[in-house]
Amino acid sequence: MDRLKKQFDFIREVDGVKQIFRQTYLHDASRKENDAEHSWHLALMAVLLKEYASSDIDLLHVIIMVLIHDVVELDAGDTYAYDTIGNATKRERELAAADRIFNILPEDQARYLRNIWDEFEEESTKEAQFAHALDNIQPMMLNDASGAKAWREHDVKLSQILNRNKNTANGSAQIWSYAKKNFIEPNLREGSIKEDCILKMD
Repeated sequence: MDRLKKQFDFIREVDGVKQIFRQTYLHDASRKENDAEHSWHLALMAVLLKEYASSDIDLLHVIIMVLIHDVVELDAGDTYAYDTIGNATKRERELAAADRIFNILPEDQARYLRNIWDEFEEESTKEAQFAHALDNIQPMMLNDASGAKAWREHDVKLSQILNRNKNTANGSAQIWSYAKKNFIEPNLREGSIKEDCILKMD
């Protein structure tokens, strides 16, 4: 029963991700999405877009990875992708959060999920690379769908987007190519993204 209590303690604790709001707006720009919605969306994307992964992947492993990749934000908070100051301390804050949150679980499950979270952070496997590609493309898609509301609010530059996505093709070259053509290029033309460098198309 102690094991079951620890499992429910963790399940109850991570309910809090429903209250961690990101900078990405929903497709209709009505409000910002929360971490739980983001993780669910990535899991569904993994199921639907598996065929475009650059390597053969373990789908269940990817789904678990994207479902838990942001639970550390319960303590660390959401750090906007292009927040230079916030990103300077992000790793330290998230490591401390991972130490606390995953260790609510029984030892074997704490170790299992922590290893998956570390794998995602390090992009050390083909599953982690695909998960990262989805994590990068999903807000890009929503930015495009919402009229680039967040990009405009934060005065985002093309160089920032390209730097963030420097490894996206490792997870899926096809999805990255699609995103450049359908999400980035139209917003460059409209001025929603500041064009401070060249977008190289495939």
